[in-house]
Amino acid sequence: QVQLAESGGGLVQAGGSLRLSCAASGRAFSSLAMGWFRQAPGKERDFVAAITWSGTYYADSVKTRVTISRDNAKNTVYLQMNTLKPEDTAVYYCAADLGRQTATSILLADSYTYWGQGTRVTVSS
Repeated sequence: QVQLAESGGGLVQAGGSLRLSCAASGRAFSSLAMGWFRQAPGKERDFVAAITWSGTYYADSVKTRVTISRDNAKNTVYLQMNTLKPEDTAVYYCAADLGRQTATSILLADSYTYWGQGTRVTVSS
């Protein structure tokens, strides 16, 4: 079992930055594929970024503005978001899975077993 807890969300003006954190507990963190997804009101949950032993993956909509990283010593994954836009407003969820992921499966919410409760990000114009 893996427990995930996100933090770092909040209200920020357009053009600003935020760093989200996701602390994991319960299983060997370094073995986990970790992802960030977001869900805006009335919309589906969308892939943002992911990190595995083989590399990092980004949604096209954010790849020039977002960096995902992990600190295995702290059991934490981070999502640094820069040049935020109002359309980035959403609840951001951290997700994890122990299974081996492909470059395709890593983009899919259904590929992740464990989810956090989410942290809200609001970007004002």
